[in-house]
Amino acid sequence: MLMKRYRILEKIERPADLRPLDYSSLYELCAELRAFLLDHVSETGGHLASNLGIVELAVALERTFDTSTDRLVYDVGHQCYVHKILTGRRERFSTLRQWGGISGFLKPSESPADACISGHASASVSAALGMAHARTLKNQKYHVIAVIGDGALTGGMAYEALNDAGDSGEPLIVILNDNKMSITPNVGAMSRHLARLRVSPRYLGAKSRTKKFFGRLPFGERLTDFVSRSKSRMKRVVLPTTLFEQMGFAYLGPVDGHDLKSVCELLNAAKGMKKPVLLHVMTQKGKGYRLAEERPEKYHGVSKFDPETGEPAASHSADFSSVFGEELCRLAANDARICAITAAMSSGTGLLGFAGRFPDRFFDVGIAEEHAVTMAAGMAAQGLKPVAALYSTFLQRGYDQLIHDCAIDERRLGCVFAVDRAGIVGADGATHNGVFDVAYLRSIPGMNLFAPSNFAELRAMLSRAIYHESGPTAMRYPRGGEGAFRENTAMADWSCLREGTDAALVSYGIEVNEALGAAALCEERGLSAAVFKLNRLSGEFPAELVDALLKFPKLLICEDVSPAGGIGEALSCALAQRGCTAQLLLRNTGWRFLPHGSPADLLRLCSLDAESLALALL
Repeated sequence: MLMKRYRILEKIERPADLRPLDYSSLYELCAELRAFLLDHVSETGGHLASNLGIVELAVALERTFDTSTDRLVYDVGHQCYVHKILTGRRERFSTLRQWGGISGFLKPSESPADACISGHASASVSAALGMAHARTLKNQKYHVIAVIGDGALTGGMAYEALNDAGDSGEPLIVILNDNKMSITPNVGAMSRHLARLRVSPRYLGAKSRTKKFFGRLPFGERLTDFVSRSKSRMKRVVLPTTLFEQMGFAYLGPVDGHDLKSVCELLNAAKGMKKPVLLHVMTQKGKGYRLAEERPEKYHGVSKFDPETGEPAASHSADFSSVFGEELCRLAANDARICAITAAMSSGTGLLGFAGRFPDRFFDVGIAEEHAVTMAAGMAAQGLKPVAALYSTFLQRGYDQLIHDCAIDERRLGCVFAVDRAGIVGADGATHNGVFDVAYLRSIPGMNLFAPSNFAELRAMLSRAIYHESGPTAMRYPRGGEGAFRENTAMADWSCLREGTDAALVSYGIEVNEALGAAALCEERGLSAAVFKLNRLSGEFPAELVDALLKFPKLLICEDVSPAGGIGEALSCALAQRGCTAQLLLRNTGWRFLPHGSPADLLRLCSLDAESLALALL
């Protein structure tokens, strides 16, 4: 049941319920939505600051458009919570990002109001333009809207799409959700005044009537063209909008994104323009929650927390990301060649400390992984030791650059890639589980690939990658903390962690904890199982390892990645070539994109937990 504090929200079952409300009621609804978000996200975890900042814009969009047929694409999608609440998922919001619950991102299988899957940045305009083309070719009538943040505009794909969309002439609305407050002084009061003038109904009507009047006069086209060019020259003097306008967009704004009435008026104006339109909306990330307003980065993605104090419900312990950042700082203190690169993830990758201590050697390139990879290659070519820290699913965007700008160079460039969030990540779901990096990194000739299982190994492997390996080197590690296995075997390519005679489990990374747990369960039930751990995942398997495995009648290879291109597939082939006759079992995440849920839930789903592995061997 909704609490009394949601007097208006409890009456909103679908977007059409917004249209009869006056602006006073809509503003009250916005306050209720912020309270609702804070109540629920503090219990489930999720993306908080970005959703607090977009409340008025989201309400205006649902009120102006029919999102069951109009196509609304949120870039990244993590700021779609209000959209979900207003499109029939309010009652299920307590299940956000939970096993069997609703996703924290757009998901068409949840609702026809979700136009497409959206989990990575800078893709919204491309998807929206494709939808606009489909509408035109099929002679259908609906509106297409893309909402993209200023952060996503650091990604090159966004500019490719904007360039094409402006040139296409397709009726399309791109909303720039600009929450970087330092931009405001650069725009200025004069530009805001002129923007309001240009998009007012009176102005738009006068503009249309003037064009019709000139069209009836001799030389009317020339006169219209002259007036248009004169107006454009004036705008270029006073408005910093030439980039979007030269791409072919009609530029509207900037407008205060928390001024609901103005946003609705602008959206209605854009709705009637039969051309590409870019609407510039200024918002405040974390709006309405003081702690998030003061520290929006801290409250971008949160775990369960106390909304009164902002303190996390569970005490924070060390994780792989923070240990990586600390170790990189330690190494960099003694080596001025070491540089750190990230792509808008300085906090998530543990590099805030490095940025503070070595600002001249820290490079945040924005949401531009392709650029980050090639820049690292350029640094390495000139004698530096670049370490690029990127999430596993984000590094996918740099695959071409990994091949053509790093690995293919005969000089064996010493680029190091810290691949964070590798394997099963959990609550962020299909778009963020890092289950493909083993396949795409192993496929690159000359790429070294390592997988630490604990913090000690991470520290040792980072030093090994920087100082002892030739060529590009990637080191993959999971989100979160280490397990029970704490030995340091980092300088060996493989090791036997547990002796056995009846069966052998082979694994790597954090999954070795489940393998060791399974071996212990098997021993309790009369089966002696050995456990082998791989540290190096690239290249051919050592003959000594293959020889050791050939002695066992049962083999189980377990890994929290996709089966295609994984270690199970490759090691099975190597064993088969040596005449292996053992009963061979492979356990991985399967031929699917994993849903959202806790890592423990997903391990059980994939039969990668200790109990399931033991049952498979028994």
